[in-house]
Amino acid sequence: MTKYRIHPAWLVAAVAFVALVGAAGFRATPSVMIRPLHEEFGWSLGTISAAVSVNLMLYGLTAPFAAALMERFGIRRVVMAALLLVAAGSGLTVFMRSSWQLILLWGVLVGLGTGSMALGFVATIAGRWFVKHRGLVTGVLTAGGAAGNLVFLPVLATLTENSGWRVAALTVTVAALLVVPLVWWRLRDHPAELGMGALGGEYAEPKPIAAAGAARTALRALGQAARTRPFWLLAGGFAICGATTNGLVGTHFIPAAHDHGMAETTAAGLLALVGVFDIVGTVFSGWLTDRVDSRILLGAYYFLRGLSLLVLPSLFAAAAHPSMLVFILFYGLDWVATVPPTVTLCREYFGESGAVVFGWVFAAHQIGAAAAATSAGLVRDQLGAYTWAWYGAGALAILASVLSLMLFAGRRLRPIAPGIGLAVAVAKA
Repeated sequence: MTKYRIHPAWLVAAVAFVALVGAAGFRATPSVMIRPLHEEFGWSLGTISAAVSVNLMLYGLTAPFAAALMERFGIRRVVMAALLLVAAGSGLTVFMRSSWQLILLWGVLVGLGTGSMALGFVATIAGRWFVKHRGLVTGVLTAGGAAGNLVFLPVLATLTENSGWRVAALTVTVAALLVVPLVWWRLRDHPAELGMGALGGEYAEPKPIAAAGAARTALRALGQAARTRPFWLLAGGFAICGATTNGLVGTHFIPAAHDHGMAETTAAGLLALVGVFDIVGTVFSGWLTDRVDSRILLGAYYFLRGLSLLVLPSLFAAAAHPSMLVFILFYGLDWVATVPPTVTLCREYFGESGAVVFGWVFAAHQIGAAAAATSAGLVRDQLGAYTWAWYGAGALAILASVLSLMLFAGRRLRPIAPGIGLAVAVAKA
């Protein structure tokens, strides 16, 4: 076994963090280009938003297949291919002339690329390279998504405003291509390649992977996991997580605040603060996950989130008063704090299949987000206010807390064979 002064797992995590920051930044690009594209091509906002919707759905639905591809072909190859897809999807937009090309490039190519570097990638890196500090690493890598939006969005907005949307699109292409050699140089598929075990674990040869295709592997994992109670409890809770974050607050907070007289720039600044506190909350949640039962953490996170959403309608005003700032602080800390314990539970309940199963759980997150975004808009159209959307989301978050605590009655599963596959329960949780 080879010895290193610094365990290579930390270098792998660092490269993964860079890729995740980039992926989050690439996903932020459409939000700064909607207006310029509308003005230049005359496309409706609905048409442009359709490309964004395709991007969001593929971002979620690609995750389980990407995790299966990483099992089959290796992490490094999949991430490099994902970066090349993002580079192509963004770069080719400078030549587009029709709206279907926008949907193909932004929606499909960039959606597939960023989805391959989503939270399934986080679960794979943390599960394969770390035993010790696994929860903390999961939190740090998850926070990379928030950091990417914070870093890239102001830069891309400035480039679009001063130099045009094509320069911003080409900047994303160059950034994606610059990460490719770094991934090739430092990202390794398994600790055994370097003659060592995961950080905090024993040396072990990689388990042989079945020859089944990635799609078959991912669907098989879904089919087997879907026959278990823990999967539906985790997926249901995470769907509510997506509904109460990206779907509702991320999409409708600004127009809801504007309904109460708050300037859009002020509301946008409050959401930016959510992103800042999100980084702190997710890293801290990862640290807690290494020390506290993940089911208890999820129960607490969702319950407190539900209470905060029930209070939110009374906090809206024309100015950002202290009570609203307290809400922003809390909601930022709780925004994706649910990810580290959810990743941990997927691995605990589904063993070696955990990363692929988490990909499906994350797909439920995105479906929940899409459903909430549409539902809240309908509530606003029909009732003239978002009040009942916030109340409904608060009740759902409390339900997610109950679902998380119901995991105490579940049973952990073990792989039926090397690779993907689940067997009957072997121990009480």
